[in-house]
Amino acid sequence: MRKFRELERLVKGFANHRRIEILELLRKEPELSLEEVAGALSINFKTASDHMRRLAIAGLLLKRSDGHSVRHKITSRASQVLKFLRSLE
Repeated sequence: MRKFRELERLVKGFANHRRIEILELLRKEPELSLEEVAGALSINFKTASDHMRRLAIAGLLLKRSDGHSVRHKITSRASQVLKFLRSLE
């Protein structure tokens, strides 16, 4: 039962077009800040923050402090998710 809940958390983590866009952006350009992601996708800062929080909870995003900003990159699990999603196209 626990395994199913973990899978559910993972799927819910990327079950949004904006979150998939964020993963794809960070695949191409790792180590972006929240501000850079919001700007690149032309979305509100708070919206980007919420989506990135959900991605981190799902284990799809890593955060690293860099002075006053936080840098983000995708995990290997996120790379597998993106591969899977491309196979569905």
